[in-house]
Amino acid sequence: MPEIIAKNPVAHHNYFIEDTIEAGIVLSGTEIKSIKSGKVNLKDSYAVIKNGEAFIYGMHISPYEQGNIFNKDPLRDRKLLLNKREINRLFGLIQQKGYSLIPISLYFKKSYVKVELGIGKGKKLYDKREDMAKKEAQRTIERELRGKV
Repeated sequence: MPEIIAKNPVAHHNYFIEDTIEAGIVLSGTEIKSIKSGKVNLKDSYAVIKNGEAFIYGMHISPYEQGNIFNKDPLRDRKLLLNKREINRLFGLIQQKGYSLIPISLYFKKSYVKVELGIGKGKKLYDKREDMAKKEAQRTIERELRGKV
């Protein structure tokens, strides 16, 4: 079972996630230490494919306190490790059907840091309202059932 480090809180709120894919990520040593202490934020991050390579933008990894000169820029672009077939499939989906690549979670798998990318289509405002209404109805039902038992 992978140990989840960080989740993107707005991924499922803003997108219909239709498929997920696991990717490795290129990081420096001080970034790994910072991630191990949980200082990472995926909220405004997104992934892009350019020149046959996948990159993640907007992922904030706080500088490591003892890292001094070895610390990298917290918001730098980071390369994702995917094979060519996966990159071509994702590129085709993004170009033709208007999907987006959204990082959903960051986790450890053995000693490697992996990112779970979601292939999603953006939600409209009325879709978000509909989801919130369903969640509220579910909470009300659960509250009533707890009260009667």
